[in-house]
Amino acid sequence: MDLVTATADHVRAQCEGESSGHDWWHIHRVWRSAHALCDAETGADRTVVELAALLHDIADAKFHDGDETIGAKTAAAWLRSLGAPEETVRRVAEIVANVSYKGAGVADKVTSLEQRIVQDADRLDAIGAIGIGRAFAYGGWDNRQMHVPGEEPVLHATTEAYRAAKGTTINHFHEKLLLLGDRMTTDAGRRLAAERIAYMEAFLERFHAEWEGQA
Repeated sequence: MDLVTATADHVRAQCEGESSGHDWWHIHRVWRSAHALCDAETGADRTVVELAALLHDIADAKFHDGDETIGAKTAAAWLRSLGAPEETVRRVAEIVANVSYKGAGVADKVTSLEQRIVQDADRLDAIGAIGIGRAFAYGGWDNRQMHVPGEEPVLHATTEAYRAAKGTTINHFHEKLLLLGDRMTTDAGRRLAAERIAYMEAFLERFHAEWEGQA
């Protein structure tokens, strides 16, 4: 059985039509970006990268009462159902457990080259033009206000504080999205992130100018 093809079909069936910005097409873009980053890096296990990219959002903690273990457990259960080698299951589950952003004050736990690639691919999809669109899609889905003048961003010190926060979508740019450029760990990821961060900064400048009636 082709593990990657079976997993892509499974994830698409699970996530197609999702409206918060964590849909199949988000996963497909991350999968595609992970391919490109894998080509730019040497020594990565492509099968592990592809499986982890496909499964990284299969059970995101923010949609499961903050359970930080459910993604890895769900990914592992799926791969075992396909008869995947246990070492592959372990490595993919480890990436899924550690790939997500957990707050400005929470350091990333980097476990492997494969995790660095999948994490950068996922974070690239959170920034730039698509990142802007996804931010507002999620904000609407989660009943967040777009912008409240005078409400300052919070740089959350713990995962618990980050998960519990209900700040505005504009503040989310400062609490997460604009910080991701400095958290990229591959050379290609850093190059792409720099362009996308600059695009978001220009968008925010224009947003605030229009908000104030100056543009």
